[in-house]
Amino acid sequence: MRTMTFFDENHRNGGGAVPNPAEPSTLAPSAEFSAPISAAENPIGDPFTYGAIHPQPFKFVEAAKGDLDVPWSWGHFLLFILFGVFSFVLVQTTFVTYYILTKRLSTHPAQKEFQQFAYSTPVFAIGSMVVWYALLFFFLFATATFYYHAPFWESLGWRRFSPENRKAPRSGWIYFLLGCGMSFVVMVLTISVKAPEHAPIQDLLKNRAMAFAFMAMAVLIAPFVEETLFRGYLYPVLTRIISALLRFFGMAAPQAMSTGISTSIIFTGVLFGLMHGYQLGWSWAIVSALIGVGIVLTIVRSRAETTLASFFMHLGYNSVIAFLGTIGLIFAKYVKLPPPHH
Repeated sequence: MRTMTFFDENHRNGGGAVPNPAEPSTLAPSAEFSAPISAAENPIGDPFTYGAIHPQPFKFVEAAKGDLDVPWSWGHFLLFILFGVFSFVLVQTTFVTYYILTKRLSTHPAQKEFQQFAYSTPVFAIGSMVVWYALLFFFLFATATFYYHAPFWESLGWRRFSPENRKAPRSGWIYFLLGCGMSFVVMVLTISVKAPEHAPIQDLLKNRAMAFAFMAMAVLIAPFVEETLFRGYLYPVLTRIISALLRFFGMAAPQAMSTGISTSIIFTGVLFGLMHGYQLGWSWAIVSALIGVGIVLTIVRSRAETTLASFFMHLGYNSVIAFLGTIGLIFAKYVKLPPPHH
C-alpha cells in the first residue's frame, strides 16, 4: 500500500493539488481579508471592532454627589470663623469712622449715645449687616471656586427638590405654609413671656423708619442669608467634622455619620438661637424657642437634602411676623410678637 505524502492529492476531502513550496505562490490574497470592513458591516456589540474603528476613550458618567459630600473641612471652618470675626470688626469700625468724620457721631460716644444712634439709623444698623453678609459670601465663593474648584451654590446645599427623595415634601409652598404655622406656634408658646423692657429689639422698633427697615430685612434678606450660612454651610461641615472625630476614636462609619448628623442638627439650632440672644435682651424663654425653631429648620434641611426647603420654611415664619408687625405699626397697635430674625 502506497503511503500518502504532503504532495499527493487528498481525494477524500476533494482538495486539489498542493503547490510545491519551492515554487513561488501565485495565489491572490483573499478578498475576505483584503477588503476594508465598513462600520455598517461590523457585528453589533463587538467591542474590539468598534474600538479599532473608533479609538476615542470611553467617557464614564460621574456618580451624583451625596447631600453631605461638601468640600469644606475643619481647617476651612476655623478660617471662616476667624474671617467672620475680623470682617465684622472691620465693617463696624469703618461705619463708625465714617459717621464720626461726618459729625453725626461724637468722637468718643458713650454706650447710651451709641445705642441710640444705632437704633435710629437704618443705614448703620441694617447697612453694616448687609455689607458683613456680603463679605462672608465672598469668602465662601472665593474658597469654593478658586481653592476647592467646586460649584458654589451646590456646595452650600442650594439644589432643586429631588423627585427620588421620599423623606420630605417636594413643594416650596408646603414648607412656606409650615413656616407660617410654626410662627403661630411660637407666638402661643411665648405669649406669656415678659420681654425685657430695654431689649435692643424693643428700642429698635420704637423708631418707625427703623422698624419698617427691620421688617423688610426680615423677609428679603434674613431667610436667604441665615439658611445659607447655618443650614447650607454649618450643618454639613459640622456633620463632617463630628463624624470624622467619632471614626477616629473607633466608632463604625455608619453610626458615626448618624451621630454626626444628629449632633450637628442640635448644635446648629443652638447657635441659631444664641445668635439672636443679644437683640432679645437674653430673654431665655424666647431664646429657647428660637433654638427650637433652629433645630426644626435644620431637621427639614436634613430630610429634604436641600437648603431650599429650610429657606421657604424660614421665609414663611418671618413673613407672618413681619406682616403682623407691619399691621401693628400702621395702626399704632402694640402686639406682642416673637421678633423676626436677622
